[in-house]
Amino acid sequence: MERMEDTLFALPPLPEQDWAAHNAEQAAVWASFYGGAPTRVPMVLGVTPRVLLCDRRYNPRGITFREYMNDPDMMRRVQCEFALFRRHFLPCDQEMGLPEQWSVYVDTQNVGEAAWLGAEIEYPVWEVPDTRPFLGEEEKNRLFDRGLPDPFDGIYGRMREWNERLAGPGCTFMGRPVVVEPGGLSTDGPMTIACNLRGAAQFCMDLYLDSDYAMQLLDYITEATILRIRALRDFFGLPLPDNYWFADDSIALLSVADYERFILPFHQKLLAGITTGRGRENIIHLCGDATRHFPLIRDRLHVNNFDTGYPVEHGKLAQVLGPEITIQGGPRIDLLRHGTPEETAAETRRILDEVRPYTRRFVLREANNLPPGTPLDNVAAMYDTVRKFGQYDS
Repeated sequence: MERMEDTLFALPPLPEQDWAAHNAEQAAVWASFYGGAPTRVPMVLGVTPRVLLCDRRYNPRGITFREYMNDPDMMRRVQCEFALFRRHFLPCDQEMGLPEQWSVYVDTQNVGEAAWLGAEIEYPVWEVPDTRPFLGEEEKNRLFDRGLPDPFDGIYGRMREWNERLAGPGCTFMGRPVVVEPGGLSTDGPMTIACNLRGAAQFCMDLYLDSDYAMQLLDYITEATILRIRALRDFFGLPLPDNYWFADDSIALLSVADYERFILPFHQKLLAGITTGRGRENIIHLCGDATRHFPLIRDRLHVNNFDTGYPVEHGKLAQVLGPEITIQGGPRIDLLRHGTPEETAAETRRILDEVRPYTRRFVLREANNLPPGTPLDNVAAMYDTVRKFGQYDS
């Protein structure tokens, strides 16, 4: 068994708590939600290992993202300790306490797709990794000249090469087995990838000043994404799903008319290429000011679940989309990071009171992705508030 003193991170002492009651409650909340008769608003958290890696309180050794992303042994240990942290200190309607087994995966953060296509990964100190745009004017066609990349080239080759190194036979953490989950099956979306390759300002100008090139680049990215995801699903022995979760945050830069004209066709092509086409319950993640696009996305992409960011008027959005559409949203991350528990509770209750008259398909979460340095008391305040004030009238 791995002792707590052997951990990489300076985690607080684990609370001595019987999590059985919590796990029974959260299971009942989700059962009622998916059963069509929700009893209260559920709460989830979007949180990644960056809350440990980018927080000096928990990471006094200064373990970097460069180390994490380039060493499978480090990746496994960081993910296991992050899961330990999440399951004991970040209360929400997810299973908490020690699991029967730990799950790890090959993590490419939000740089995998651009890096696979040729962008250089940068590792800022105490920040998440990023990529540098590399398709300048003189070499803007270099991807087309090269052709579609091998799905297992570069960073995505790790999906095949690192599995046993991440968690081989007999691998354990705190006496429990570690297993590898499939990775690399999602996408940040064709426009967002194009912005990463060309630069956001330049690609937006491309859309208007060189539309033929912009369309060719979007099509290349979409074809490459379909190729990669299908190849990885084959490698992991997974059939095509009926429904799919995807993102494309950069569409917040466009009007509805320009989204429909330039980007929607590639979203449709993407979903047609990586699903069975039978689904009517796709999920999209969209940070930023993008709610104006939601009705069109609902109707044309069969999306019935919107994972939102900020700014969002939750009650108004619920009225626009209708009671059958799931909306995920909640307090702004700057409030969670810098506010007090009292401010967090007040904002959480305001959102709950705003949205409950119009839908029972609301899921409370941070808006969006819990930042490093967030006080644990603020997360607890969110959860305490939703348990107290998120109940639905029978």
